[in-house]
Amino acid sequence: MNKIKDLIQKLFESSVVRYVFFGGCTTMVNLISFYILRKLHVELNVANVISIILAILFAYVVNSKYVFQDKCDTLKDHLRPFCKFISARLVTMVIEVGGVWLLVEVLHMDDMLGKFLTQFIVLALNYVFSKFFVFTTGR
Repeated sequence: MNKIKDLIQKLFESSVVRYVFFGGCTTMVNLISFYILRKLHVELNVANVISIILAILFAYVVNSKYVFQDKCDTLKDHLRPFCKFISARLVTMVIEVGGVWLLVEVLHMDDMLGKFLTQFIVLALNYVFSKFFVFTTGR
């Protein structure tokens, strides 16, 4: 049992592994909230934007604290990386909203499948932005 625990601990030493894990959690926040909103008959683009905003807020907390281990001690310390994080996520939000719209409205794909497929592009871009643009004080 200790070998498994040691292996998991060793894996989580990598920021890429931590990002994939918490990125998966962020994706779940995004997909589950989108699913719930759509079941409540919220319009496609409105549901998409709300689910992305919820995911962005969740992602900032886990990326700052657990993935990139940013060294921000005070609320003021978080201001600059938070603004950079939001800026980067707005870029990928445009890609995600446009991608979902294209897949669902133009190509007539199922809305959950279209949402799921866009997550791969968004996940990769968000890692690059976070690692090299946003969370730079943890290294």
